[in-house]
Amino acid sequence: MRTSPVWHPFTQHALEGPMKRIVSTEGAYLIDEDGARILDAISSWWVITHGHRHPAIMEAIRHASETYDQIIFAEFTHAPAEELAGGLIGIAPPRLKHVFYSDSGSTAVEVALKMALGFFHNIGTPRSRICVLEHGYHGDTIGTMSAGERGVFNAAYEPLLFAVDRLPFPEAGREQETLDTFEVFCASGQVAALLVEPLVLGAGGMKIYPPAVLAELKRIAERHGSLVIADEVMTGWGRTGSLFACEQAGIAPDILCTSKGLTGGALPLAATLCSAEIFNAHLSTDRRKTFFHSSSYTANPIACAAALANLEIWKTEPVGARVEALAAKQEIHLRRFEGDPRFCSIRQAGTIAALDLAVPVGGYLSDVGPRLRAFFRERRLLIRPLGNVIYMMPPYCVTEADLDRAYGAIDEAASAFAAGRL
Repeated sequence: MRTSPVWHPFTQHALEGPMKRIVSTEGAYLIDEDGARILDAISSWWVITHGHRHPAIMEAIRHASETYDQIIFAEFTHAPAEELAGGLIGIAPPRLKHVFYSDSGSTAVEVALKMALGFFHNIGTPRSRICVLEHGYHGDTIGTMSAGERGVFNAAYEPLLFAVDRLPFPEAGREQETLDTFEVFCASGQVAALLVEPLVLGAGGMKIYPPAVLAELKRIAERHGSLVIADEVMTGWGRTGSLFACEQAGIAPDILCTSKGLTGGALPLAATLCSAEIFNAHLSTDRRKTFFHSSSYTANPIACAAALANLEIWKTEPVGARVEALAAKQEIHLRRFEGDPRFCSIRQAGTIAALDLAVPVGGYLSDVGPRLRAFFRERRLLIRPLGNVIYMMPPYCVTEADLDRAYGAIDEAASAFAAGRL
């Protein structure tokens, strides 16, 4: 019998038992009410980068809380926000010169969409079309659902969603089809922006495409005067092997969205970075050109302090080496499944590893997904498959022993499924 009044995200409570309470976190682990140590192999939905409760971030939060709580950001500024903005501009791809704060990945992308449309409106050449990649996911607010893949997730809200132009995902050997489709859309002169997850489509199934495709999409956009919005909410902060995935394509987007790992995963915070041209299109003595967006907790000082501590960790600790080492370890573990008929589409991008369990019916709603999740939880592993897509995205502090155990469980799960025991 369910007794808790809490409504959990992406949870069908009619099919789920009571939720275990987590009483503490440490490094790569969650500790539940029974004292079980659960390996957080997906970084608590991709947010934890260095590990849970990194001492420097925790100390920054404690220190900031002695001075700040929330400050109205439409009326004032504060040191953590100013210093963080400077730090972000210093490490981001070139041309990004201004920072707009919000509080989640979804809101960061909503901000980006409004910036793009506002830019063209304010310069007197309004454009209204947004291009996106098939299978993309950008959040669960109305704008980001509109830009994401349509399906069971948003069918009930279809009357609220606006139309976008969808590009076929650049499957291996079919990349040109994606580029040609984008060229046709841009030729209409109505494309305000391409919104894209660089290199890896996360919730869409950990679909990976090469940097050269992203680079060519940017060149096409530039030829037609369209903007490129890089949704780096998941791909940023080392996940694909570089600080931002855009770096691997050698591009500087017009707008970049970041969240999740921005604070090392400790607190909710997001930032939308944009070029000077986009900011200047909103800079006017005409108040009608104001960028009309906000949230009550814009640039929360304590969250900004956590993000500043994260920036310092990237400067002073060998994070790049940890990312490189984790990527190498993931590659080694994936090799054990090469040619294994139980799996297909084995793939990797930096620290992200994914493989599809061969099942009669795949996709996010594949009934094997909940069974796999329960199988892993019994073994004290937080691995949350996307249907039949099993992926690993652990924090950078994960150990070789941790990975051995996780991949051993993946192997065991595949055998159990093949034998009809799962």
